[in-house]
Amino acid sequence: MHRLIVIFGGLILMPILGFSQYNLKIEISGIKNNTGKIMLQLMGPDQKVLAQIMSEIKDKKCDISINNLNTGKYAIRYFHDENLNGIMETNIVGKPTEGYGFSNNAKGMFGPPPFEKWLFELKNDTKISLKPTY
Repeated sequence: MHRLIVIFGGLILMPILGFSQYNLKIEISGIKNNTGKIMLQLMGPDQKVLAQIMSEIKDKKCDISINNLNTGKYAIRYFHDENLNGIMETNIVGKPTEGYGFSNNAKGMFGPPPFEKWLFELKNDTKISLKPTY
């Protein structure tokens, strides 16, 4: 009976022990100035927003940590909200006037790059470096 309890307990714990949580560190450098904040969204592969973060800028850099993420594919989009209105400002033709960017430093021609170019795989604790486009 004791052996059966040990085996059953092990079967219950195996999925829990194999289900790891990882940390993502995001460093955004090359920011034009220290005015305002960085507005960042972490998205899943279905383009659903999983986290929305507003973070301070210091020395023209912004460091963001997102903890307890599961293994999987994620994407990031962000912008430099210089006037703190929560909206990415654009000019008359729709071109952003505030800095912005995507994971993998993906670039688009006329608009944002395809979502597939933003996706990255998280398999362990990861640090990514991003640079905004102004």
